[in-house]
Formats: sequence, C-alpha cells, structure tokens
Amino acid sequence: MSSSGAEPSIFSRIVAREIPATIVAETDRIIAFNDIHPQAPVHVVITTKTQQYRNVVELAAAEPALLAELVDVARQIADERTGGEFRLVFNTGPSAGQTVFHVHAHIMGGQLKEGSLGSH
Repeated sequence: MSSSGAEPSIFSRIVAREIPATIVAETDRIIAFNDIHPQAPVHVVITTKTQQYRNVVELAAAEPALLAELVDVARQIADERTGGEFRLVFNTGPSAGQTVFHVHAHIMGGQLKEGSLGSH
C-alpha cells in the first residue's frame, strides 16, 4: 500500500476495514477512531488514509495541506467530545513512543492534568 512496498500498517488495515475499529470521523483523506488502549477519558487516534508518511515531520514537509486537514478534523472531534480543550500528540521515532510508523496523532481530553503524560 505504501510507496516503499511495505506491508499495510495496522492503520491502513483499519482504513480498508480489515481490522474493526470504532470510527469517530472520516474524510476522503483522514480517518479517526477510538484508541483501543485509552490513556485519557477521551482518546482518539487520527491518521491519514495513506501510509506514505512515517511521521508528522515527513507529512509537514511533503503535504502541509494534509497536515492542516488532519488538525482541523482533530479540532472538530475535540469540539464534539471535549468542549474544544484537548491535547494533540504526535510521537516521532521509537524513543518518543512511536510504534506504528504511519503518521498519526492522539487526541486526548477530559480533565487532564499538566504532567499526566508520564513520569519519565
């Protein structure tokens, strides 16, 4: 599915409806679904339908309009689920916690406290 010929990521398999997910928003180029291991009262994964970009840096460099669309859809989800107050987290690289190398962000909200992303 990707330009490198890599196996479809778990997110690409969700896009293709091969893996079930609770989809909360979808456009022609973006999909968002509930995280299966939520770290906050509201925790939604938002990603591009293409797995061409491994991380947000690659996406921003190649297709800033697609990144802007992703952020806009994230805002819409947050408006509906958290009153517009949210964290939008992109992990970039294994040591930053990225485990799926298909650009995605985590929309988190719901009475979060400063410093609640971990104690490391």
